[in-house]
Amino acid sequence: MTQVQSQTKPVVVYDGDCHFCRKQIQRFKARDPGKTFEYCPRQTEGIEERFPKLAEDDFNTGMRLVHPNGEVSVGADAIYQIAIHLRGYKYLAWLYQVPVAHQIARATYAWIAAHRMKLAGSCDESCER
Repeated sequence: MTQVQSQTKPVVVYDGDCHFCRKQIQRFKARDPGKTFEYCPRQTEGIEERFPKLAEDDFNTGMRLVHPNGEVSVGADAIYQIAIHLRGYKYLAWLYQVPVAHQIARATYAWIAAHRMKLAGSCDESCER
């Protein structure tokens, strides 16, 4: 039986192979001087053992925020949970609570997640759709 590490702070899990994703993580870190979050690429060895819930979903749907209690927020929901703790972003995060804005944010995030390689300029013929 694998022992799952307990954590004291939320962990942002992102696609470390994606330039666009890494750039967003750099922005988050710049606004997180108190180191509220741990940032961990999805490709980190042992990540699924540490967070078994990550193995359950298609990671291409977006970044994950693993909360200290083990719950996982995905995509736009993860961004909202991150933004409420980041300097500058927390003042805009309330917009996510507005029902129409919430749906728009989820749809926008889904589009960005599906096109992130193109947005980063690192797309070849394999990701042309």
